[in-house]
Amino acid sequence: MPLLAMRKDYSVLNSQSPRNSTSNPPPEAAPAVRMVEVTEEHDGQRLDNFLMRLCKGVPKSHIYKAVRGGEVRINKGRVHPDSRVSTGDMVRVPPMRLPAPNQKRPVPGLEFPIIFEDEGLLVIDKPAGVAVHGGSGVSFGVIEALRASRPEAKFLELAHRLDRDTSGLLMIAKKRNVLLSLHEMFRTSGGRKHYFALVEGDWVNDRQHIRFALTKWTTQTGERRVKVDPEGQIAHTIVSSKKRFKGYSLVDAELKTGRTHQIRVHLASSGFPIVGDDKYGRDETHAYFSKLGFSRMFLHAHRLEMPHPLTKETMILEAPLPEACTRILKQLEEK
Repeated sequence: MPLLAMRKDYSVLNSQSPRNSTSNPPPEAAPAVRMVEVTEEHDGQRLDNFLMRLCKGVPKSHIYKAVRGGEVRINKGRVHPDSRVSTGDMVRVPPMRLPAPNQKRPVPGLEFPIIFEDEGLLVIDKPAGVAVHGGSGVSFGVIEALRASRPEAKFLELAHRLDRDTSGLLMIAKKRNVLLSLHEMFRTSGGRKHYFALVEGDWVNDRQHIRFALTKWTTQTGERRVKVDPEGQIAHTIVSSKKRFKGYSLVDAELKTGRTHQIRVHLASSGFPIVGDDKYGRDETHAYFSKLGFSRMFLHAHRLEMPHPLTKETMILEAPLPEACTRILKQLEEK
């Protein structure tokens, strides 16, 4: 049974009664447990992503809670959010209230600067301040806006992530085999992702390898953070000097692994926090650059070298520094 064909079964329908048309509105019908068969189009997809596409409008936190509580099952067995679904699997989806089919969703159809596009892959230049997906207080992100602007697209999935305040190259798969190929490439370090970062301090080494293991943790206020931890996941960043200013340095950071907040934590833990980083940088620096008219984090995914996921031909894609970043560099040069 097609995935989209099941969406109407999850909507909360209003019951109608001719006798009480002028009195209080009738109660909504309670949503019911549904069994959804996985189609070939979604073979190999992570369960959490499968559910988020199926249950559009339901907060991610509700979906994860349902999975961890055993309410979501595959072929009657308990699962984890990162479990993979296969063609023919029967997924038990618990009652979840979704917007009615005719309810308008506050997701504008947006397009972003396109760096590359073919029948299987879309690479855009994501602006800073835009989340890649909705959740954690964000109603929508890049992927939801792209789906809204391209209703004819049968498949659009993020191939990787960028932090909300990071700008630059972001890859979106337009076919499942492209998505799986990109994931495999990232697991085996088959591509090279380069970022420009403006950091505090005088970075003197032309080229330096940073290999601090990282682990995630949560603050008392529920904010997600990452810290250096010898027992954490292996993380490797290569940092090269590009230009030195008075008290600041422009560096190129190449990701050899793709951990959450990797570049930000590696640089901060080395004594060179990124300018404008509200999690791992200094408040005084953030305030100083805000007075200069620069209010974002200076981290930009500027270059991507990789084999095309289908043709295997070498691709070199670049996104220029945003105007705000070039302007602040010019101001630093003049000081």
